[in-house]
Amino acid sequence: VQLQASGGGVVQPGDSLRLSCAASGLIFRSYTMGWFRQAPGKEREYIAAVDWSGGTTFYADSVKDRFTISRDNAKNTVYLRMSSLKPEDTALYYCAAKYYGSVYSHEYGYWGQGTQVTVSS
Repeated sequence: VQLQASGGGVVQPGDSLRLSCAASGLIFRSYTMGWFRQAPGKEREYIAAVDWSGGTTFYADSVKDRFTISRDNAKNTVYLRMSSLKPEDTALYYCAAKYYGSVYSHEYGYWGQGTQVTVSS
């Protein structure tokens, strides 16, 4: 299983950004996909997830109403649309996958490499 995250960058407060995570080596439509982030000196934070059907999502309070997770099973890709970005959103963002898992559990079996998001004026 390979998970390739992309789309990070340097943006200003209030800007938007879309992260992508392309998956291979798995039957994508059978996997719950999640996004985590880790800022320097802080613990990894579970911020969003979407189940295999796309019908159930999870958001951490810190990103609720600003971030939107979605998936395209035809493209084996999960997205994280981030809007109204704040400096505290600066972190390394990771995608992860688990077979038919609950979006409410932060336990995942497969991890991708991170993509850096920096929000700074």
